[in-house]
Amino acid sequence: MVRLTRIYTKTGDGGTTALGSGRRVRKDHPRIEATGDVDELNAAIGVVVAEAVATDVAAILRRIQNDLFDLGADLTVPESGARRRKGRPPLRVTPDQVAHLERAIDLFNARLAPLNSFVLPGGTRIAATLHHARTVCRRAERRLVTLARRESVNQQALIYLNRLSDLLFVLGRHANDDGAGDVLWVPGGGR
Repeated sequence: MVRLTRIYTKTGDGGTTALGSGRRVRKDHPRIEATGDVDELNAAIGVVVAEAVATDVAAILRRIQNDLFDLGADLTVPESGARRRKGRPPLRVTPDQVAHLERAIDLFNARLAPLNSFVLPGGTRIAATLHHARTVCRRAERRLVTLARRESVNQQALIYLNRLSDLLFVLGRHANDDGAGDVLWVPGGGR
């Protein structure tokens, strides 16, 4: 269990932060950028849960929030040079966590009519917050891809974010009366 007794340490005042491996990096390092976007995604999902979503959706999203902390822990301990802390291996995102997302996608997508156009972010307030979380998820995924070009990353973390953005899209449609209230793109409709 994590125990935090002091909130400020002053160790980051010079623009660096410590990874879980103990190595210090600049706060704009791609690993920290990716971790920050995962943190922002978690906060965006917290906003969705605060909107009083249906109980089944809230339970899925709370589990995802926990998974996103796992993903953040995964990112803070680079795969190369990872060491055991207190006798435990570094926490990594697993295929089981991805499979949970896939089951949720299949469950909610089965209720939706097929699309004949792209969906604009909007409709109900909950749908709009889910679409916003989806775009933050896509950014976190892009940051992780950038990091993966420089350093080794857990491929399950990349897959997790890709599936999560799909789930957030499906849940956004679900929040729009199972797609009946979706706002659809009309090509050239704004001319």
